Amino acid sequence: MNDRHFDALAARFAEKIYGGAKGAIRLAVLQADLAQTLPDRPLRVLDVGAGLGHMALWLAERGHQVTLAEPAAPMLEGARERFAEAGRQATFLQADWQSLPAQLDAPFDLVICHAVLEWLAEPPAILPVLHQLTRSDGWLSLAFYNRDALVYRNLLKGHWRKLRSDELAGEKQSLTPQTPLDPRELRTQLEPLWQVESESGVRVFHDYMPRDFQTKAALADLLEMELAHRRHPSFAGLGRYLHWICRPR
Repeated sequence: MNDRHFDALAARFAEKIYGGAKGAIRLAVLQADLAQTLPDRPLRVLDVGAGLGHMALWLAERGHQVTLAEPAAPMLEGARERFAEAGRQATFLQADWQSLPAQLDAPFDLVICHAVLEWLAEPPAILPVLHQLTRSDGWLSLAFYNRDALVYRNLLKGHWRKLRSDELAGEKQSLTPQTPLDPRELRTQLEPLWQVESESGVRVFHDYMPRDFQTKAALADLLEMELAHRRHPSFAGLGRYLHWICRPR
């Protein structure tokens, strides 16, 4: 199995991921966590697997110096257009994560790696690279597709055959990640290099709501409640994605 890039799926990705409440909740949680964590000064930021640049633009608008690294040309072009429309500057680099240490000189104050690990053939292999790219006093913002939430969703749907066979990965051409991550295994893999300082769930209840309730709920209410419960000890682990902010050891 190879790492998954989105060369042919950029438009579908934009619509599916950021075209509704799911994307709005995702951005709201990530941004709230980072706003609470980062110091009030300009930082050098690297966004690994930057996609269409949503998070990178938010950081640039707050005065940070941003580099976007994205292997898929259509995605990177979409990010360029987003920055141009906003009148913001950034460095755009078409590159996969393996090539970044050779292409980038100094480490960064903040490294963003959101929704990347679950598309990799061997997710743990990226962790030392992210460590190398992060300053010793910097931060890693790591968001990943939560296997626990996927199991729970299939339990609610009664998908016993899928659960018994442990076949939870998405189809090859779908936007369901190919390698959902077990948070306990990932924590063990992170342990030699990173200290996890904060943890949030992304979409801790939205995706489990009956569809009728989803469609009737006002976005403002969804965002308020997702933000309020993202770190609740009983609900955070049910987030479809988990967001961990880490410091290098």
